[in-house]
Amino acid sequence: MRLHVLLGALGLGLLSIAALSKPAQACGGCFQPPAPTQNGDVITDEKMIFRVTPQATTLYDEIEYSGSPQSFGWVLPIRGPVTVGLSSDAMFQAFEQATATTIVAPSLAPCPSCGCANAPGGFGGSSSGGGAAADAGAVNVISQQTVGPYDTVQLQSTDPNALNNWLAANGYVVPSGFQPTIAAYVAEGFDFLALKLAPGQGVSAMRPVRVTTPGAGLSLPLRMVAAGTGATVGVTLWIVADGRYEPANMKSFTIDPATLVWDWSTNQSNYATVRQAQEKALGFAAWQIESSIQISPYQVEGPILSQSADTNYLPTGDADAGGDAGGQTADEVQQQDLMTMFPDGQSEVWVTRMRSDLAHAALANDLVVQASADQSQLSNTYQVQMSINAPSCPPTPPNCGQCGGSGSGSIGSSSGGSPPFLFGGTGGSNSNSGSSGCAAAPEQSGKGGSGGIELVLAGIVAVSILAKRGRRRS
Repeated sequence: MRLHVLLGALGLGLLSIAALSKPAQACGGCFQPPAPTQNGDVITDEKMIFRVTPQATTLYDEIEYSGSPQSFGWVLPIRGPVTVGLSSDAMFQAFEQATATTIVAPSLAPCPSCGCANAPGGFGGSSSGGGAAADAGAVNVISQQTVGPYDTVQLQSTDPNALNNWLAANGYVVPSGFQPTIAAYVAEGFDFLALKLAPGQGVSAMRPVRVTTPGAGLSLPLRMVAAGTGATVGVTLWIVADGRYEPANMKSFTIDPATLVWDWSTNQSNYATVRQAQEKALGFAAWQIESSIQISPYQVEGPILSQSADTNYLPTGDADAGGDAGGQTADEVQQQDLMTMFPDGQSEVWVTRMRSDLAHAALANDLVVQASADQSQLSNTYQVQMSINAPSCPPTPPNCGQCGGSGSGSIGSSSGGSPPFLFGGTGGSNSNSGSSGCAAAPEQSGKGGSGGIELVLAGIVAVSILAKRGRRRS
């Protein structure tokens, strides 16, 4: 069964805009207020994760809100009953780190070393950046529960006016421009999940939410995104599944590394410019497949489990009553979140990262995503071949002396002469074995001389992660 979801207040359409008071930063994300406010703010960017298995599809959404806690509301069209849970910013941060696009600069021609053998060039990389049918005219409450700081209710109706009236009576203000879209979803048989902060909860208690629907398959209803956006809205979508995914009903493109150019004067590539040109040519109605790679679950679980659960998660219900009574501790919420994302027995998952800057007109149709016909991996590392404004080789140092001498002739070492010339940054460790080379040494990005300490720390973190993972499996 195809999952139909709509990201509400933060993401794809807020249905609650009451009078705003002093700004308050939510813990859930990094976006603008969910719909136009008195100051003219709009949604400018959105991040989502879809976890697809044969048994269920789960939507993760970061939420950020500025305004009065009493004004916050999140409404999501759904198909049938769903399960609502809490997630964490750390989940999004871990996926960002594991799939970040990296642009690697090309190698430069080597500079001469006092007329001796040339030193190798090469430089470090740079990171770029269902239930019973409702009676006509009535609203049927399918379920109602408190999840962490949120009061949630699942609604069913065949009358959009009755639904609008129910939402308004319960603190969800539906803008008049939204009502035709709501009516369209009602006519198509959607139910709705409504979520708001429980009384006494401030926006500082907000956490990302996850919504799980039985069955595999997904679509992203974009029609309601338009409510809180400007001329364009940026969307980053991670699809975590057993293969590579792509849009089924919208155009998509990839960027060929061969078209990229590295500018040594700024130490940047033209990656962003090429992407924007592609988007413009496609009318800002297409998605870039940034990468599609296989990763180990540990790459996501590790950063999350290396922190205390209390840092990123909240208890739900009466934690002292235990899980059987509906309450969970922060640690139990964390473990359940990770079990939803990574069921037991998976050594690898496939993550497709998609990005789009959608024009307002492109939000008129929902996005349907499908398994790609091309199931090859698409690397998140782009190796640039062409460059401009390459640096010149330095003049030969006056005290370079005679080349040769005793020793193995190690590159970049110095025995009393000038230090090796480095193009940007500091070099790696060099052997002082008797050579008088005056060569350009390769930059070792992010590496230093504390390898032993790093290994010890990595071991400590790994043991901690394995211990927590063991508890989760038991």
